[in-house]
Amino acid sequence: MKVILVDDEPLALKYLEQQLLKLDTIPIDCIGTYSSPYEGRQAILHQDVDIVFLDISLPELNGIELAEQLLEQKPQLGIVFVTGHQEYAVTAFELNAVDYIVKPVQLDRLAKTMERLRGRITVKPETQAAGHRKIHMTMFRQVMVQLHEGGQYTLLHWRTARAQETFIYLLQHRGHLVRKYALIDMLWPDYDMDKAFPQLYTAIYHIRKTLEPYGHRFQITNTTEGYILNVENVVLDIEDWERWFTTNTTIMPSNIDRHHEVMKLYTGDYLQEYDYWWAEGERQRYKELWLAASLAIAEWYVQQKRLDEALLCYSSIQRNHPLEEKAYYALMTIYSGMDNRSQVHRHYHLLADALMNEMGESPSSYITSWYDEWSNDTQPSRSQSL
Repeated sequence: MKVILVDDEPLALKYLEQQLLKLDTIPIDCIGTYSSPYEGRQAILHQDVDIVFLDISLPELNGIELAEQLLEQKPQLGIVFVTGHQEYAVTAFELNAVDYIVKPVQLDRLAKTMERLRGRITVKPETQAAGHRKIHMTMFRQVMVQLHEGGQYTLLHWRTARAQETFIYLLQHRGHLVRKYALIDMLWPDYDMDKAFPQLYTAIYHIRKTLEPYGHRFQITNTTEGYILNVENVVLDIEDWERWFTTNTTIMPSNIDRHHEVMKLYTGDYLQEYDYWWAEGERQRYKELWLAASLAIAEWYVQQKRLDEALLCYSSIQRNHPLEEKAYYALMTIYSGMDNRSQVHRHYHLLADALMNEMGESPSSYITSWYDEWSNDTQPSRSQSL
């Protein structure tokens, strides 16, 4: 394994190099040691290197920021952070979150780190043909990946919760610049900037490591201001779902079955399983799109006199949007036409109770007027009751 060391302390550089050479069972070629982070960066980017040891407290350029720049150009590079402060390492990396060693470097700890990195290096990268194969990803309910058509959807395994949230936020804003300061304000609002930036860079490092098995399908581009996540050969359920209903607004006998197939993609609300306040806007937008699509399908069934299917659609709307008056009103009118008086009364009172409990309001006047008129028309006369 070809290794480069970067540390602004010459004695620390020499000591680490000597410790590495003591690992007889692991073939190591130390091809360079640098006290300047800028010289080290140039050497790493222009040489064939497997592993880089970076001191965290480098002058002028933070070691974690340097690692981020290196990984942008060489995502397969193995990075080991070196720090003289164990407490800082625990805080920054949440124990074993990334590879790091504490000065003075202990030989047994160094051996474990090198064995771990050797395992990563020997993993064969994805073949070019496999890299061009499309994979499917869900964002309704939760983020999961399907590697093979018809296969199981699986969760991505994140080393920290912050790395997971950072990735999902970048995924929500895919193709657009996300500023570093915005991420820090959102995820580390109580941190000083000198501590918040290392946390952010560490999260980006985690994300790149987690996404390595997927090749170039996920690409995080670093700019001075922030990051841009681009996805390639990744089919997102939210994109397929929204594309269909925004380009196929007219329902016909020839596409009604396809409408139902696409609706099945909506397995839950957008990022439903995550308590991310910043996702609420998109979550509401997709809920409104689902409601509009469901109402359109239900109304089409009514026009086609397929009332059983219409009842199922409106009942689904009622369950998912318990304050949507249109669904209750439609159910009431359909059941009225079927002369099912008990169901008309039931749905009116369900609506009235829901609105009063949640909003302190009564049903809209047009619904109340219809219900009162219907009640009077269907009330049995005195002679009939006798």
